Amino acid sequence: MREVATKIVKSVFSAAGLKVQRIGAPSALVWMQSMGIRTVIDVGANEGQFAALSHETFPEARIYSFEPLADCFASLQSRMGAVSAFRGFNCALGETEGEQDIHRSVYSPASSLLAMDPLCTDAFPHTKGGTIERIKVRRLDDVVRELQIDLPLLLKIDVQGFEDKVILGGQETLARAKLVLVETSFAPLYEGQPLFGDIFQMLSARGFVYHGNFDQLANPNDGRPLQADALFVRG
Repeated sequence: MREVATKIVKSVFSAAGLKVQRIGAPSALVWMQSMGIRTVIDVGANEGQFAALSHETFPEARIYSFEPLADCFASLQSRMGAVSAFRGFNCALGETEGEQDIHRSVYSPASSLLAMDPLCTDAFPHTKGGTIERIKVRRLDDVVRELQIDLPLLLKIDVQGFEDKVILGGQETLARAKLVLVETSFAPLYEGQPLFGDIFQMLSARGFVYHGNFDQLANPNDGRPLQADALFVRG
């Protein structure tokens, strides 16, 4: 059980192509596993790393994954296609519905609807370079109205600086969530992105209590903390 829980934490960061530096034991994730999660909403699925580990950890749960890049979505579908309780959506999530340009990094997990800040490419040169692609963007609440959501619900958000837009477009869904696992940043890796304090305020105002970080990402050049997965639990 502990090994599986540890993999879940690592998967969120590996999906972003980033090296994890451990700062604490994953015992809280063992606790998450004991909560009987019945639905996982996986926003920013990449190739299905977190979706696959969620199925391993919560085998009875429904899993809904969102990934806008066509090739990554194809890999996600291939990886999870045999799981009857899985459904994938080839779109990004945001505050409004429509089409937007995504900055496709040469390292796909670092792709974002926001332009990359020089801090990101300085710290992680393998993310530098890429193309612009046109993708579909939907609101989480609009999609969820079409789905069966069994509670308790775990909402995972890992969207490279677009976390606040996902939250604003998913407030009805957020109100039903028991746990939110969200990638937060302490320094801007993407232009105009919210930082940890912004996400903390948004979720606190919506009834969630911050329960700490699991793994922390440091700048390999100087050791400065850059990101961490933050767990928020409905109070």
